[in-house]
Amino acid sequence: MKTIAVINQKGGVGKTTTTINLATALAAAGKRVLVVDLDPQGNASTGLGLPKLRGLESSYGVLLGLVQPKDVIQETYVKGLWVISSTIDLAAAEVELFQQNDRESKLKNALMSLDFDYIFIDCPPGFGLININSLNASNKIIIPLQCEFYALEGLTQLFNTIQSVRSTINKNLMVGGILLTMYDRRNNLSRTIEDDVRNHFGNLVFDTIIPRNVRISEASSYGRPVILHDMRSSGAISYIELAREFLRRESNGK
Repeated sequence: MKTIAVINQKGGVGKTTTTINLATALAAAGKRVLVVDLDPQGNASTGLGLPKLRGLESSYGVLLGLVQPKDVIQETYVKGLWVISSTIDLAAAEVELFQQNDRESKLKNALMSLDFDYIFIDCPPGFGLININSLNASNKIIIPLQCEFYALEGLTQLFNTIQSVRSTINKNLMVGGILLTMYDRRNNLSRTIEDDVRNHFGNLVFDTIIPRNVRISEASSYGRPVILHDMRSSGAISYIELAREFLRRESNGK
């Protein structure tokens, strides 16, 4: 079982969109996939057609060790894809976790009992204990990077956090890839940022680029991944290609 955290401390860069579409594409390829929604906003849950929850029957209860994950997993309308939904109660989890022993390993311990090909964790913005738990529970991370100047500024801090986690609690954590999102081919800035990121990070950057596409935004309002909402759209085609590239990297041990 591989656990992948989709993370960036900046909000609005495509973490949730990437999580639900990559997970859906992998499920369509015959993989058994679980999405763990750890963002209090619950967008990964609603993006897969599930209602927002309150209380323990959610990732909040799992993170705090109050429920078993197998008891709160929900089936989606996508064959092979399941979700542990989020709740606004997660906003208080940082404080509650701080008071517990082994607080950085709560999620890791909970997910160890599950049996999936892939678990994707949709992480909230920022660098609190929720995301430390996500990094500790994961084998790899995927970093969606919006093609704008300010998105680059936080990468150094993110990589410093990754290195800190790797050197203290999860020595096996790897960066699975940096994904360029919201790319506008008409915009010189997008091309400039792509060149800078590829020059600096090399093969860590996915070849696949996610374009700025109205169908991606539209799909979320219908509670569907874009690859089910409009498979012929440029956004859907890009996420399907991302899934292919992801599996190629997995088979090559990257």
